[in-house]
Amino acid sequence: MTRTVTLFGVAALAAGVLLSGCTGTDTGTSGAAAATSAVAAAPATPAATTAAKISANTASESEIAAALRAAGVTSPERWAEEVVEYRPYEVDDTALSRLRQKLAKYNPGEETMNKILAALRP
Repeated sequence: MTRTVTLFGVAALAAGVLLSGCTGTDTGTSGAAAATSAVAAAPATPAATTAAKISANTASESEIAAALRAAGVTSPERWAEEVVEYRPYEVDDTALSRLRQKLAKYNPGEETMNKILAALRP
């Protein structure tokens, strides 16, 4: 009997924690379902936006590859090699326009290009 009460207490505590983040507005959804939906709908934060950008001019090829890998770029070593090949980049070109132009000839796709550029700074 004690075990059943303890499990019930833990379940009640977990439900309370989930419901504590809910607002008082009734949308017709139960509190637990609303809390679960809110958690499931939260977008994942890409690594490139949480990690500091590294310099395309001064970082080593392996450092660039690591940053690209963390950003979710497929074949990060290949792209790091291309980034290093086209150095130097203008310091005031924060959009890395020249790098974008050089990499475009390899048809990386928009998503890959955006991930590469999001991980780098001049």
